[in-house]
Amino acid sequence: MRSIKVLATDSTNLFLRELFRDQPDIENCYVVTEEQTKGKGQMGASWTAKKGENLTFSILLNDLHLKIEEQFKLSAIVACSIVEVLKKHQIPKLKIKWPNDILAENFKICGILIENILINGRVGSSIIGIGLNVNQTDFGNLTQASSLKKLTGVHFDLEYLLKQLATTVEKNIYDKKDWSIKTILAEYYTHLFRLEKASTFEFPDGRRKTGIIKKVSKQGRLVVLFEDQVELEFDIKEIKLLY
Repeated sequence: MRSIKVLATDSTNLFLRELFRDQPDIENCYVVTEEQTKGKGQMGASWTAKKGENLTFSILLNDLHLKIEEQFKLSAIVACSIVEVLKKHQIPKLKIKWPNDILAENFKICGILIENILINGRVGSSIIGIGLNVNQTDFGNLTQASSLKKLTGVHFDLEYLLKQLATTVEKNIYDKKDWSIKTILAEYYTHLFRLEKASTFEFPDGRRKTGIIKKVSKQGRLVVLFEDQVELEFDIKEIKLLY
């Protein structure tokens, strides 16, 4: 897979989106930057990382031919792929916090933003943005954030880790994209944070309720059973699982 390195860019996802628009027949590739000035997380949330200490990159994959209702397959496969790689480096207590944040010892170490490109009514291509905290150790007042180095004391080779992640994500998506969503979710559940455990959830208006994560729907919606025995589904930003 071709790699592109840039010193700084607004967003690696945006960089690849513009590249794809100019070259729609471009081969699979990934772009990595030392500094991302306007990094985005889910639903427009910002993602910031110290220059030269972390991995900020995006992968462009083509010829996916996925049905629109199967988009969550990509999210689950990518999250599980990152866990797979990090396990090889003995990162402790890895979990996926719905939909696809990666936690280690309950601290957030990685965020994922996937932007799919529709072609003839199907997901033809996908841009997968990944921000992984690697060697940064000072996160200021971000008490829920950590990094691989902070958790292990080990200084990581960014280039080596980048190639591992990009290669694993690409291989797993093409190997597993035609698997049933049931099979993919079964793997996802083995890593899902707080599955079947009583947890506190916060709604956009500030209300909090206790509930239990029962499953994730085929479309990627979180299914929660509340104390009154009512089971409800939620999209991103409709509910927040508190740590």
